[in-house]
Amino acid sequence: MQAKSTAMKVLAVLAAFPLVSCSGVDTSALDVAVIGAPDDPFQSGIRLTTAAQLVRGATVEGLVAFDAEGRVIPALADRWIVTDDGQSYIFRLRDGNWANGDEITADSARRALNAALKSLGSTPLALDLSGIDEIRTMASRVIEIRLNRPMPFLLQLLAQPELGLYHGKRGAGPMTLARENGTARLTPVDPADLGLPSIENWDTRTRQIVLHSVAGPEAVEQFNEGEADLVLGGRIEDFMLTRSVGILRGTIQIDPVVGLFGLQVMNARGFLAEPANREALAMAVDREALIKPFGVGGWSPTTRIVTPSLEGDLGTIGERWAGQSLDERRQVAAARVRGWASGTGEAAAGDAPAGGAAPEPPAVTLQLWLPDGDGSQVLFEKLAEDFATIGVGLGRTQDMQAADLVLVDDVARYPRAAWFLNRLSCASRRGLCSQEADTRVAEAEEAATPEDRAALLTEAEAELTSANVFIPFGTPIRWSLVRGSVNGFSPNAWGWHPLMPLAWLPK
Repeated sequence: MQAKSTAMKVLAVLAAFPLVSCSGVDTSALDVAVIGAPDDPFQSGIRLTTAAQLVRGATVEGLVAFDAEGRVIPALADRWIVTDDGQSYIFRLRDGNWANGDEITADSARRALNAALKSLGSTPLALDLSGIDEIRTMASRVIEIRLNRPMPFLLQLLAQPELGLYHGKRGAGPMTLARENGTARLTPVDPADLGLPSIENWDTRTRQIVLHSVAGPEAVEQFNEGEADLVLGGRIEDFMLTRSVGILRGTIQIDPVVGLFGLQVMNARGFLAEPANREALAMAVDREALIKPFGVGGWSPTTRIVTPSLEGDLGTIGERWAGQSLDERRQVAAARVRGWASGTGEAAAGDAPAGGAAPEPPAVTLQLWLPDGDGSQVLFEKLAEDFATIGVGLGRTQDMQAADLVLVDDVARYPRAAWFLNRLSCASRRGLCSQEADTRVAEAEEAATPEDRAALLTEAEAELTSANVFIPFGTPIRWSLVRGSVNGFSPNAWGWHPLMPLAWLPK
């Protein structure tokens, strides 16, 4: 009996370890936790969560895709050329079939791409792609995308999961999706099933991905307990949770992204009716101190809407209030608050309460919406301290519709000024906007030269800046937790980590 009991214990211990092939390579499914809500992986539509984007990108290929390092690689198109004028992209489609067995043809791909573009509606991504003039078939497996202006970032946009191509309401891989008890099980598709050359030992070269979406604390706990191999979708609201991750469990990886990270002004009521008052809020923020509690190395604060030094940046727009110290800015901002509260206009900068006097109640109180999370609470407390220095009180609301200010935290899909301006356009309906800025962006689309286009986009940024409808902090923060056994993961400028590279096993 004692020998039998010992044997049973040994078997139980062995069963707790993942299955490993004779070569020593772990062939068990890779468990990926994505921060979000449980139903996120199965979301449909066009405004996708992180988990839904990952699943869409894995199961519905577009003409091109991203590799693990964020580089554009072939997908349904195996090669392409760009004409010298930058206004024509010609794609040769790969041999093979759609998921239902139909042959991939130029005509079927053209119809699928037109349907994908139409589905974008009036989203900012549709604005990004507004330079597409026509999609034509040129041969049985060759299509051309003609542009009404050069779009040097077109390939990056075509690689987005929202531009995946459906045929017969199905995507063409490279993975299939099965829903099992609330998790998404993704299986690499054997190329032979798509009419492509077979790959020897396919079953032992790849493994399944088991993806589930949970709240940040649960995702980090699963990683620490060894239940998840990889955590994706980390944002600033959950960054404080990474302090619990020991060095033996894995590594914290931060993507070098750019994008919008700051506060959107949602209405023009009361104090917020005047651009100068909205500017006062931006002047009060100590951007370096805002992120200091998080200990994120290399974070770049900015007072600009468009991340500085991107390609095409003319350098004519600098950081705001460069000649003033933080204290000087706050004095000016506090005077505006007092002037508005008194109804007499802007007060003199020296009209502050005498030193040592009891603090007065805030002249203005605003409501801020932030996502749930310890990191959001840190942000809220720092912003409340900053705004208090100019006489503005800050409350926190769970109702985004009732908020005066809302946190915007978006990663740029391509590194150009137009991305930033499209996200803050009136068409995006996020909050206050500038019709003048939108007009300059529209004129830029018709510009004759890249230089003229850059100049008009610079004017648009200046218009949006003077409207003070957005309070920038700096670059977004995107993080992942990666166990040492994970292959196919690499930090990149898009913060995008496709699933298929994670499914490949080392030879």
